[in-house]
Amino acid sequence: MATVTELLAPVELDLETLLTELRTLIGAGHPILQAAAEHLFSAGGKRLRPGIVLLISKALSLEGELSPRHRRLAEITEMIHTASLVHDDVVDEAATRRGVQTVHSRFNHRVAVLAGDFLFAQASWHLANLNNLDVVKLLSRVIMDLADGEVKQGLYRYDAGQSFENYLEKSYCKTASLMANSAQAAGVLSGQDDDQLKSLHHFGRQLGLAFQVVDDILDFTGSEQQLGKPAANDLASGYLTAPALFALEEHPSLSRLIEREFSEEGDLEKSLQMVRDSDAIPRSRELAEKFARESREALKWLPKSPSARALVDLPDFVLSRLY
Repeated sequence: MATVTELLAPVELDLETLLTELRTLIGAGHPILQAAAEHLFSAGGKRLRPGIVLLISKALSLEGELSPRHRRLAEITEMIHTASLVHDDVVDEAATRRGVQTVHSRFNHRVAVLAGDFLFAQASWHLANLNNLDVVKLLSRVIMDLADGEVKQGLYRYDAGQSFENYLEKSYCKTASLMANSAQAAGVLSGQDDDQLKSLHHFGRQLGLAFQVVDDILDFTGSEQQLGKPAANDLASGYLTAPALFALEEHPSLSRLIEREFSEEGDLEKSLQMVRDSDAIPRSRELAEKFARESREALKWLPKSPSARALVDLPDFVLSRLY
């Protein structure tokens, strides 16, 4: 299976340009915010989201050329994603992200909150300057969804009675909305028709959902270095994801442990055991495979090119993290 670097090969140089450009865009302003932003953009990471925008833009262009507006859209996508990570880390009190100290542990909470706000504000400003109302609507929707997803996640902590729809909606807001709306925005800038825009949105949505479900499975099955955070972190924090919700259907007694917030000795270990002894992981895997398949099918109409090939291979790459 191709690595993410191999998949993003058609836009490898464009992503390097993007990082240089991002540093320049963020450059103006407060030294400590600048230091925080520098720290973020040099913290590695797969650059999958701007990569998707650039691949779609190339796949839709006759000469495989990228316009300045497509490049700017990719930069805005990465800014929004990075801003959301900074805020996520503050909310989750995470000490590291991708093996690098988080902004709030390197500076402090106040700087981290401001740095996230600063990036969202920068993204909104550059977005407005694209002078395309449809694109502005799509990407401002993402910023709303990210906040909405974060709030929903907090509201449903340790709530064993929440529905599976709730979980999917929260996953859409937190992960899939950015992929779906930025994919569609790339299509808007390329002048695609409504059906094609819908299918680009569907591609990003199902890819994002597959990505989230895979992440949620790895939270139960992955090792700490694979995850970049302690395993079973979500469950311990009271965030119920696909494996936990499937396990609850088989082991209703799990809800008692969740509702009392794993307050008694051995509660968390018992809960993990219930998840692992149920069909929850295989069922979650089937769900991720279904989303990946739907994502792939949404792009059947793209003309053949290295970029289109990479996009069609992305869903399988997302699944390959499980094996």
